[in-house]
Amino acid sequence: MIAGKIGAGIAAPPSVRVGDERLIKLTGAAGNKVSSLLTKQGRPQGVLRVAVVGGGCSGLQYKMDLQDAPQNRDILVESAGVRVVVDPKSALYVTGSELDFVDALQEGGFKVTNPNAATSCSCGESFSA
Repeated sequence: MIAGKIGAGIAAPPSVRVGDERLIKLTGAAGNKVSSLLTKQGRPQGVLRVAVVGGGCSGLQYKMDLQDAPQNRDILVESAGVRVVVDPKSALYVTGSELDFVDALQEGGFKVTNPNAATSCSCGESFSA
């Protein structure tokens, strides 16, 4: 019997909490665009990571990335047919936000409506809380 070696060499599944759309919600347009992008990248079961990082003209900015799976300690939300993950620190800033996608030549792309943003810059890509 080998004590302490149970599961050695096998990575444990990440510890993920399940949240709901009170954390972040995608519109139908955003869900369709993210699903399309995940499929094009060959990872239809992937996730959209939404994070808040320092930077931008207002101090904080959103970072979005497509990934294969949630990471340890992520909060997982299913919205508009898409799995969205948010790390616990970013969750403090994005709670109650809505992610939309606008298909337009000018000012198109993903847009975040965040009730926690005290101010935002004119480009709409950074905010302060």
